[in-house]
Amino acid sequence: MLRLALPLVLSAVALAAPFTPSGGLGTNSTPPVYQPMSDFDFQSLSLGLYQEYIELDLFHHGLAMFSSDDFDAAGLNAQDRFLIEFMADQEVGHATLISNMLADTAAKQCNYTYPFESVRDFVDFCQKLTRFGESGVYGFLEHMNSRAAATLLLESITTEARQQMIFRQFEGLFPMPEWFIPAITQSMQWTLLAPYITSCPENNTHLEWQNFPALNITNNPNVTSLNPPAISSNTTYSISNPGRTLNLTWESPGMQVGPDGAYNTSTSAGEPKFVAWISQLNTTYTDLTIIGNNSGSTVQPGGEIFGNDTFSTINGTIFVLVTDANPYVTPFNLTMLNQHVVAGPAMYQSG
Repeated sequence: MLRLALPLVLSAVALAAPFTPSGGLGTNSTPPVYQPMSDFDFQSLSLGLYQEYIELDLFHHGLAMFSSDDFDAAGLNAQDRFLIEFMADQEVGHATLISNMLADTAAKQCNYTYPFESVRDFVDFCQKLTRFGESGVYGFLEHMNSRAAATLLLESITTEARQQMIFRQFEGLFPMPEWFIPAITQSMQWTLLAPYITSCPENNTHLEWQNFPALNITNNPNVTSLNPPAISSNTTYSISNPGRTLNLTWESPGMQVGPDGAYNTSTSAGEPKFVAWISQLNTTYTDLTIIGNNSGSTVQPGGEIFGNDTFSTINGTIFVLVTDANPYVTPFNLTMLNQHVVAGPAMYQSG
């Protein structure tokens, strides 16, 4: 008996592809568009480009500033210097990637000022800069409208994560003393980055992110002379410990920062009351003791990520801020903390 083919009736819900569970975003056959799909995307990618540019300049600058003898005296040989040069080449690729996504609106490279005078200080600055570059991208990546652009950015930031680990090894620190890498907001990243940019080409993208008043930890642990370079060590302990007192000073809002002093620091927060510690999956608060005008102290907290003696929450290179409140925030809604920031972040070398 002849069987007639029946017309295929499609439901309102698209069928999943073979061997593909239902759900997910951007898994259909629509060609991906690798460009910003919103002003949020544009400003986030532009911030990422400013970050890639300074890393490119920084790695080359350190190699040019110090002699081979200087590097040898710090325990870094020709192979190590080649690796730093290769990391600079990686930044060429990262900057090109983001510039291509931004097309004619992409910012150009700027001029910078750096706070180091020795090889060890150069390496320490590199590991801190790559940390807040990495954490800054983690903060906005999953909020981008353009999932395609976020995918490319993810593939570059995973390289930066490896760079940060290598610079920790160059310092003789344990390479990854945490279970999770914390995220920060764009305004927190821009607050940390902007002070090192002295000038930029005319008509460079003006970033809309907020610059918070600067925060300084006056007794931050100094790791530059602790250990010789090493691939790893048998210790994951913190350089600091719970109960350690941090001494803090901070600027008032209204300071000019960033390229050509074109940005002003600001805050919408009230009186300083707490210190926020952004580390791993957690934002932990401690009380702030006011000592004088724009100065105070707090005590490093303890605690474990999941409790039950799992692993220390406060470890690695983390972020500290002065706030007017202690709202509950998680890595995905950390921007809710911005309105409460009095000053910061500052980078705390807890491990």
